[in-house]
Amino acid sequence: MFQISHFKTPCPEHLSSQILQMVVDNLTDISMVAIPPSNLLYNVYQYAIGYEVHLYLEALNGTKGIAVELLVATEVDDPETLAGFLLYLPTEEDPDACAVAYMAVQANHRRQGVARKLLREMVARYPHAELTCAVAKVPWFESMGFQMLGARGTQVLMNTRDYRSAGRVGLLDTSSIYSSLEVRQIHTYLLQRHGKRAMIDAEKQRDRHLDQMTHKANEYVRERLV
Repeated sequence: MFQISHFKTPCPEHLSSQILQMVVDNLTDISMVAIPPSNLLYNVYQYAIGYEVHLYLEALNGTKGIAVELLVATEVDDPETLAGFLLYLPTEEDPDACAVAYMAVQANHRRQGVARKLLREMVARYPHAELTCAVAKVPWFESMGFQMLGARGTQVLMNTRDYRSAGRVGLLDTSSIYSSLEVRQIHTYLLQRHGKRAMIDAEKQRDRHLDQMTHKANEYVRERLV
């Protein structure tokens, strides 16, 4: 049995640290880049996605000027241990709408209804909900009442209604993460360890991977919505 806790202010440190670890461990599933662990740039994106989620968790204190809410799932018998989380952004000017930012479930708690419970809790609060997901996950989200609206980059845009909210979602500018000292240090370490040629190949592999996912998402949506 799982219980859901709702936060509109910062959650306890023991939960936020578990969230960040879960994000790093599930980079391929959470990030729109979906870079595989075999790519030498994997550690760069691990740091970046972890810091990105850290900034959104910080935004729960209300000082960054955007609306952020968090749902966490814990076992009833073990409330200190995180089973899954869902971080979403309520839409400005539309009290019924929100957009999913990040969601993950611990590997040992999957296929136990955790994600369903988190999504249902969010939709009960904001019935006009939007998210993007990989092509392979579209049927599952359809079973949760979402429908396809189109493609967005490497993923499929889905909504609980057949149209998008006219309200605006507040986002943080996280682009500077990739030019930060920490990312440069990670990249320098990888360069020294693997060499320039290997790193160039890793970048090419990433770019091909992104192109393939983008093509796949566009083709899937085109075939389904024709």
